[in-house]
Amino acid sequence: MCGIVGAVAQRNIVGVLIEGLRRLEYRGYDSSGLSFLDEKGDTCVYRNTGKVKNLANSLAASSASGFAGIAHTRWATHGVPSEVNAHPHQSSEVTVVHNGIIENHAELRKEMQAQGYVFVSDTDTEAVAHLIHYYFSSLGSLKGAVQKTITRLQGAYALGVMCAREPGTLIGARSGSPLVLGLGVAENFIASDQMALRQVTDRFIFLEEGDLVELRDSSYHLIDILGETAERETVTISSADEIADKGEYDHYMLKEIFEQPKVLKATLQGRISEKHVLPEAFGTAAPAIFSKTESVHIVACGTSYHAGLIAKYWLEEWTGILCQVEVASEYRYRTCVIPENTLFVTISQSGETADTLAALQAAKKAGYLASLVICNVANSSLVRASDLVLMTCAGPEIGVASTKAFTAQLAALQLLCIGLGRSQGLDHKKEQQLVEALHQLPELCRKTLELSGAIEKTFQPFADKNHALFLGRGVQFPVALEGALKLKEISYVHAEAYPAGELKHGPLALIDSKMPVIAVAPNNALLEKLKSNLQEVKARGGQLFVFADHDAGLKNEPGVTVISIPHVPKSLEAIIYTLPLQLLSYHVAVLKGTDIDQPRNLAKSVTVE
Repeated sequence: MCGIVGAVAQRNIVGVLIEGLRRLEYRGYDSSGLSFLDEKGDTCVYRNTGKVKNLANSLAASSASGFAGIAHTRWATHGVPSEVNAHPHQSSEVTVVHNGIIENHAELRKEMQAQGYVFVSDTDTEAVAHLIHYYFSSLGSLKGAVQKTITRLQGAYALGVMCAREPGTLIGARSGSPLVLGLGVAENFIASDQMALRQVTDRFIFLEEGDLVELRDSSYHLIDILGETAERETVTISSADEIADKGEYDHYMLKEIFEQPKVLKATLQGRISEKHVLPEAFGTAAPAIFSKTESVHIVACGTSYHAGLIAKYWLEEWTGILCQVEVASEYRYRTCVIPENTLFVTISQSGETADTLAALQAAKKAGYLASLVICNVANSSLVRASDLVLMTCAGPEIGVASTKAFTAQLAALQLLCIGLGRSQGLDHKKEQQLVEALHQLPELCRKTLELSGAIEKTFQPFADKNHALFLGRGVQFPVALEGALKLKEISYVHAEAYPAGELKHGPLALIDSKMPVIAVAPNNALLEKLKSNLQEVKARGGQLFVFADHDAGLKNEPGVTVISIPHVPKSLEAIIYTLPLQLLSYHVAVLKGTDIDQPRNLAKSVTVE
């Protein structure tokens, strides 16, 4: 995920831009660059591959100084990591940095080439720079040129733009990728993340979809998607370290559960358009690799393993691609048959999970087509060792029991499944249906989390329970596995999960009035089968707690407690039904009085075998 920093001030801003880039390093990048207007009004551009420190060293050697500038960390999508492909990109007096993906860049490139513009990079962003310059040449206004340009752009973008002919002006615009305005005294800023600007201000305006802002050192002008002047709330962030502050929550885990709507939105931003997944989100090499992929092998541990199990259902149903899912510690020590053209996928929150890393190292020698990692830490070992990378945007997760990182993994896995499907002939209508559902995901999560109080009240009887059984069918079976894992991790209640259809094959022997049974029951094709399984539990005196779609026809009765879940698209059921199970585990752990954020015997990142 690329990063943007921009500043216009009455002081030298070069150091501010460099520090902002350093604070964005967590997002991951392969090159960085910076442009500013010096005291003579000339545009100075510095670009490097590798770390921000390389860029900082180049600037230190030049004694650079400027009062307006933009900076960028890039993760390659169009064009390999190189100095020429690094941002900022120029078109005469105009300089641009860009996060996101411009879908119609090839069309714009041809159009600009026909107007005499010469392209020197392989990026989609250079087409934007030339288009802005083209309009600026006729309009004579940078704001007007950017306004005209963004009407031509298809895809996702956050833009930072400056022009040597308007030296005191900086333009920011966003659609599908985040951008924040930072307010100072005689200085103003833009960034893709407010953390990039915490060293210079605590006052922020979060731009909304379609917003454009014109900044000067002592003023700013916001315009909405309709071109009208807009007012946005100024947010003051008082804590010097947001991550260390639990805020209104008693535990990090609860805070992280409630951060999921924001996290899912961030993970999807810039990677989906209105109707489809942007293939460039997986990196420049992905289209060629995906077109050759005939099967997928997912390897992970713990919660990430459950994410892989869910993805198997999606991948095989939507694309017809064979998918194997395996625990990394088992994969390491068995002889594995590898079908031709198999993509090896690892999943890890930390990117340092020892067994998963060892599995990747073994896979690189075993003849797989390529490797892809889904990870939350940009500079981790798994990210550095993989051919393709798909970053989640969960932010730091402090609680040992993974919550927001898990659902972010699921969102990323949906992107991967759809991306692979496009290369395998996935029906366009099906892709549109899946993507439209993803656009609903953050709001559906928010509504589901409103059940927290009801769940807390419902599960008061668990104060004296020491065992629990979780049931699910189809894709809800791995959801049940994850629910059982969460409960045992933080409450120390012994919990197991089974496919509901397996009850008669052993687990039914455990059922009595002291064994609570938790089931997940979305209104899908397997609902009637699940109802029959639940009757087996009820007939034997089991105490049932059912998270059910409000249209599933399940009602409260003696021995059966139903928690109603909003109806959701079938493709989102696994993600949404995970949330109440997280809340269940949390509230039971509170009842038990355990150390919720640091449960006994467990570590956040398992870096040894």
